Parts: sequence; C-alpha cells; structure tokens
Amino acid sequence: MAIDELCARCPWWRYSGLSISPCVIRHPSKEMRKMNNDEAEIRVLIECWAQAVHAADMDGVLVDHSDDIVMFDVPPPNEVRGKAAYRETWPPFFEYQKQGAVFEIVSLEVTAGNDVAFAHALLRCGTDEELKKDPGNRLRLTVGLRKLDGRWVVAHEHHSFPLPST
Repeated sequence: MAIDELCARCPWWRYSGLSISPCVIRHPSKEMRKMNNDEAEIRVLIECWAQAVHAADMDGVLVDHSDDIVMFDVPPPNEVRGKAAYRETWPPFFEYQKQGAVFEIVSLEVTAGNDVAFAHALLRCGTDEELKKDPGNRLRLTVGLRKLDGRWVVAHEHHSFPLPST
C-alpha cells in the first residue's frame, strides 16, 4: 500500500483541509523508504491515532482498533476490555486536554511480522504547568497489533508513566 493511500485513511487528515497528511510531513519519504510497508503503515496508523486523540476526534481514535481491544491505562479503570469500554475512557482525557494539555509523540519504534506487530513510543503528555515541573516526564505507550483481512488493527494498548523520582 502506498503512503498516500495510508494517509488517506487518517481520519484527522481527511477533515483537516490540508493537502498533505501530517503523518507524511513528520516522516520524510527517505525515512519511510527505509521501513518495510507494514512498519510504515503501522507508523501512520499510530501517528494518525495520536493526532485524533489530540483533536478529541472519537471516530479517529477508534477507527483502527479491534472490537476486542484490551487497554491498560494510567487513570482508572486501569484495565479496559472491548471497544465500547475503550471508547468510554476518552471523554475525561479530552476534557483534560481542554486545560491545555499536549499529547504528542516524541519517539516511535515499530516492529512488524507477517500478521502481528508491536510498537513502543514516548509521548509528551501534560499541561504546561505539569511539564514545567518535570520537563523530561514522558507517557510510555506500547501497542500490540494484528493483521485482520489485510489491515492492521490495534488489539492492545498499554499507557504508563514512570514513578516519580524521590
């Protein structure tokens, strides 16, 4: 699948009015060419998911998640099973973002096999005040994916912060 086709799937981009996907802007073609097609597709999927989270776009957050997703999260409920329960966790976070919180990927690594893959990322996540107190603090994200009917879907997410240093 071509990168243009992948970015066309990005719900944030479709409604942004931009002529090129932010996923492509953040990942120049030289970098994308180094990745295999599956790794590139997963990178685009995760980048677009993060854009959807930041834009409080529920449809974009859910689009590439399996119906039986399992998520381990920072705020309660710490364990969520199923897309309906996963959906319910996002409105409080969207409200938190209205206080000025950021949600942006700092680093992302993807490893893909034929039908399963995983990715791990570090994200800046917090309000200006929180990030001033601890500028190096990063949300840790681990994602497990599987290929269903030729497309990658997120089957597992794990969000965590490191314990505060004493």
